[in-house]
Amino acid sequence: MKLILAIVYAADESDTVAELTKAGFFVTKLSTVGGFLQTKSTTLLVGTDDEKVEAAIDIIRKFAGRRMELRPASPSNSGASFVVPNLVDSPVGGSTVFVMDIERFEKL
Repeated sequence: MKLILAIVYAADESDTVAELTKAGFFVTKLSTVGGFLQTKSTTLLVGTDDEKVEAAIDIIRKFAGRRMELRPASPSNSGASFVVPNLVDSPVGGSTVFVMDIERFEKL
C-alpha cells in the first residue's frame, strides 16, 4: 500500500479531487500555504494499492500539472490613464508529489 501526498495549486484542487474520486480513489484534502511565496495550495492525501499509484499520478499530472496560460504582463508606468495590458505566456499550476510506503493501514 502507498500514500500519495500531492501539493497542488489551489485553483486546480476542485477538478483534481473530482477526477480522482471519479476514478475510485479516496482523497483527503488539506488547505495549506506555501512557505516562500505564501501562496495558497491544497495538500491531497490518497491511500492506494501499489499498482494504482501511476493512475493516480496521471490524473494529478493532467489536472494539476504545470502549464502555460496567457496572463496580463506587469503594468508599466507610462503615465497613460488607460492602458490595455499586454498578455504574455506564463507558467501556472504545478504539483509536488510524494509517494510513501505504508506499513499498516486500518479503517476504524
